[in-house]
Amino acid sequence: MIRHLFAELVLTLRVLFRQPGFWIPTVLFPAMLYAFFGANSGGGAWAANAMASFAIYAVLGVGFFQFGVSVAQDRASPFATWQRSLPGSALPQWVARIIAAVIFVTIAVALVIALAHVMTDVGLPNSAWIRLATVCLMATVTATLMGIALGCVASARAAVPLANLVYLPLAYLGGLWVPPMAMPATINAISEWTPTRAMGELAWAAIEGRAWTLQDLGLLAAWTLAAAALVGVAQIRQRRTFWPAQSGQASRNS
Repeated sequence: MIRHLFAELVLTLRVLFRQPGFWIPTVLFPAMLYAFFGANSGGGAWAANAMASFAIYAVLGVGFFQFGVSVAQDRASPFATWQRSLPGSALPQWVARIIAAVIFVTIAVALVIALAHVMTDVGLPNSAWIRLATVCLMATVTATLMGIALGCVASARAAVPLANLVYLPLAYLGGLWVPPMAMPATINAISEWTPTRAMGELAWAAIEGRAWTLQDLGLLAAWTLAAAALVGVAQIRQRRTFWPAQSGQASRNS
């Protein structure tokens, strides 16, 4: 199991790092947006909250584009077809993608934090940084599983527009661009049920030194389990459609 997981992780990282035109824009884009918009918040609490918001935005981007789109593209490759023919669980493959996502999220979030230190006056205690890192780690698992679920059901051509169709509204509804109190009442009520709102609330609480609420933790856990269930169902369907096709082809050849 461990050797399988390590092999999958090495393979995933090699494939991604060999495509700098794909992963570099993904990790740079949140920092660029933060420099354009988030850094204008000045200093103090507003600057810290803006930094936390764009850190979560970076997590979301990696999950949906780095892995959601890549999964959809990988499904069309002969190598992925061969992988589906192998016995055993696909769990190591998905765990390897989550671990790889943590690596890329670390780069993307570090760029946002570095810009925050350069362009604003962000001073936080060590406990706040540790709690923010914990939130980013939890959010990475959720966002990556959501991205993988999207990649499991979307074609290679449809993956990018579908990712944008889900990713951008989630960023807005989560209050990552506009503070929740500035949203219309109806939109704010809807946003309270989104995974990004839970991510944002946990990140802002970490920055402000507030306790995490069970509602936000439970909502994030529920979205994580739902995304994991979708990935599992999609994986079962793919294998069921693959094996009958292979059996039919073998019968025709015989």
